[in-house]
Amino acid sequence: MIALAADCILLRRSNGEFEPMDSHTISIEVATDGQSPFDEEFVKEASAAVVHYFKKEEGRDSVTVGEFAEALEKVLMGFSTTLTKEVAKPTGSVVEADMLAMISGSGVTLELNFFPKLRQELRNQLRSAPGFLRFYGLRNCVLRLAGSRRWTHRCRRMEEQIVGFLRECLAAETSAPCALVVE
Repeated sequence: MIALAADCILLRRSNGEFEPMDSHTISIEVATDGQSPFDEEFVKEASAAVVHYFKKEEGRDSVTVGEFAEALEKVLMGFSTTLTKEVAKPTGSVVEADMLAMISGSGVTLELNFFPKLRQELRNQLRSAPGFLRFYGLRNCVLRLAGSRRWTHRCRRMEEQIVGFLRECLAAETSAPCALVVE
């Protein structure tokens, strides 16, 4: 068995599968009624603190997405006086979608085909009024769309474009509190 890196934890999906993630590959969107009181870098640092807590303080190598989100919520609530518990805590279930599966079905994979599929998948998932919406497989999806075997600057730009697109779609599609996790 291969040992996990110090800043890496296994996230357990609802189907029982585990996926290793480090604190820098978890991108998180905190959805609120208004402007988020946290910038992206602050949320990434808070995410790293949560990974550290589970690994060092709790001595755990794996957590569920729900446990991770709950711990992150507590951290962010501790730093914010503008968020209320009612707004910050989404109700409902965790809904997951595999981004790589969205491009695997067709023979030709183009960005023009991918983004409408991604938006439609987000709409479909929001119908169940989830508290947490998780899109996973971002890295492999980006590599496939970019036609690359190695991570490049183009891959990084595309990754940012996909995460930004999901944030914009979530804001446009729902007014209910929902946490978006993109891995």
